[in-house]
Amino acid sequence: MRIPLTVMLALSSTVALAQAPEPPLNSPPPAALKGGKSLPPQWEATAREIYKTAVETPTVKGRAGENLKLANYLASKFKEFGWADSDIHVLPYTSVPGNDTAAIIARWPAAGTPKKKPILILAHMDVVDALPSDWTTDPFKLVEKDGYFYGRGSGDDKGGLVPSMVALLKLRASGFKPDRDIVVLFTGDEETQGKGAELGATEWRKWTEAEFALNADGGGGAFTRDGKSLGYGLQTSEKTFQTYFFRVRNPGGHSSRPRPDNAIYQLADALKKLQNHRFEPALNETTKVYFTERAKQEGNSELGNAMRAWVANPADGAAADRIESDPLEVGLTRTRCVATRLKGGHADNALPQLAEATVNCRILPGVQPATIEAELKQVVGPGVEVTPDADAGRPTPVSPLRPDVVGAYTKAIHARFPGAQIIPQMSTGATDGLEFRARGIPVYGVDGGWGVSPDDERAHGKDERIPVQSLWDSTMHWESMIRDLAGK
Repeated sequence: MRIPLTVMLALSSTVALAQAPEPPLNSPPPAALKGGKSLPPQWEATAREIYKTAVETPTVKGRAGENLKLANYLASKFKEFGWADSDIHVLPYTSVPGNDTAAIIARWPAAGTPKKKPILILAHMDVVDALPSDWTTDPFKLVEKDGYFYGRGSGDDKGGLVPSMVALLKLRASGFKPDRDIVVLFTGDEETQGKGAELGATEWRKWTEAEFALNADGGGGAFTRDGKSLGYGLQTSEKTFQTYFFRVRNPGGHSSRPRPDNAIYQLADALKKLQNHRFEPALNETTKVYFTERAKQEGNSELGNAMRAWVANPADGAAADRIESDPLEVGLTRTRCVATRLKGGHADNALPQLAEATVNCRILPGVQPATIEAELKQVVGPGVEVTPDADAGRPTPVSPLRPDVVGAYTKAIHARFPGAQIIPQMSTGATDGLEFRARGIPVYGVDGGWGVSPDDERAHGKDERIPVQSLWDSTMHWESMIRDLAGK
């Protein structure tokens, strides 16, 4: 799941959002943003071919064979550009019953004896499904119009996968000789169960072992519709995804003889307690730098002052509450839990014997799910069972801000957009990176793509699109980063 560039980075100041008038949502990207370099003709053609094939392969849950088809196609392109058969592994696997999918791992060996551990590049082939009746274009046909590429996965995540891959092909064709192995893992179920990433970090570790990973499904930048930079995020951490079930049980009885201890009412009371509860706010290395930089953007506003106050004093809960109340900053100051599903009762004329709610939590890095479970039990009180989902979340540490990665990312961004702010980012959602962070490999969301306008984020939605220029920029961005991080 590509984290929305504008929403999750929250780099758009409230002042900038309020500016008017703005061009219509469907207007072309600003001329200043379309004026960047393109790829050499042969490489633009190669990128278009791979991108078109990727977008037009409907790699969605339930369409058997489509991820495997795309994986085999990508394997053929790696081979065409010099990868040995023995360095490519197309790996079919079952994510969950009924979702047979595939992953691909490709290794570019170092020239000579490597002096450093490999770099791992992550992306995912699968996409969220889309109904043609909902779209103004066919979601599984690549359409170029008005300066944009339209199609499901054009951004999330084929807009990250293709530039990172084409950059590798281009580097190899140019004679570039890496001083360390470069390993690619493209999975087939990031949008559903993430089993491919789990396998990649465990059973397939013999192929994916690396000093660190670069994730094409994180990071990136954003611009207002008049071309003003909102900055670029460098994703270094993710919240832990964990679901809990609240259950209230009761002997029940006939509806004509109500009991004082109705299971549905008890559950409703528990959910109101959850709604009003606030977990303790906490800063980490990533969010401390993030809010320091965001405060500069906000200036002397109420929000900016709250950010400065909280960074200066992490115990200032009122300042953290003010930050959390802003719609662009929700979830960045603390663990959040929210009810997402509800069921109860078994007949219209019977008192409920069971009422159940599904509560989804996004837990701050470094906090154990068991700790949140204990706090939830305390919040709802006796009489309400709190049970974690069997698919337990994996807490992940914050990846340290490595100077080499930060430097390479900054250099690549500033080559196209000098002076653009680079801000570390904690994702409130989840990507394949979490499985590797949880098992000791630092991961950095460093994609070079960009979008236009904070209120035109379309990943997972209708008429998903990215600017055409963004595809070329991201390819050159990845080429620059790989040269810097894997070059002699």
